[in-house]
Amino acid sequence: MERDFERELDELKQEIREIKEALSGRAQGSHPPQEGILPTGQVHKMSREETVQKMPGMHQDPNIMAILDRLEDQCNESGSSGRLAYLGVYASGGRQSTWIRADVNADALLGLIEEGTAEKVLACIGSSDRLNLLLTILHKPRTVAQLVGECGFTSTGQVYHHLKPLIAADLIMEDEHIRGTYVIVPHRVQGILMLLAGISDMIDPQFSQGEL
Repeated sequence: MERDFERELDELKQEIREIKEALSGRAQGSHPPQEGILPTGQVHKMSREETVQKMPGMHQDPNIMAILDRLEDQCNESGSSGRLAYLGVYASGGRQSTWIRADVNADALLGLIEEGTAEKVLACIGSSDRLNLLLTILHKPRTVAQLVGECGFTSTGQVYHHLKPLIAADLIMEDEHIRGTYVIVPHRVQGILMLLAGISDMIDPQFSQGEL
């Protein structure tokens, strides 16, 4: 069978044009087509070989962009799938928690599912009674008697039934200075609030815009 050199030459020229266009797009700082654009984030289709891409212009505050830039660099340097940074402050009931996490490895977070830790934690707090206890104590330290009245329980035994696993999980503790009063373990406040922040993102309709 004879080869069609003219057709092969045309195909080769077309491939060269496509390569030039791709290189030209990269030189101008263009990005791959977006799957969907969200108010606070963008999602891209990426090949297996691609690392985390630089995303300029994601936020108007240059300080926040500097943090994002460092996270992108850390991903590419370490080969990790993602990096997170978050901070916050919460004050209530005469107590304050302030936290800063500058470089959290997303792969390590996903590992919490693989090893079963995420399931255990969510099972521990995943009931309306225990969540109400956490909410009430977050607002202000409470005694068991106060929790009975404010959370709709009928006895102290019911409160202790739900307090025990929360204490065992190092989420609630007895106040060091006021015996019989329970507080959220100080370094766990951020975890509870960040978990709720994640839930808020998952159910907020504005984060579902775009073609996914």
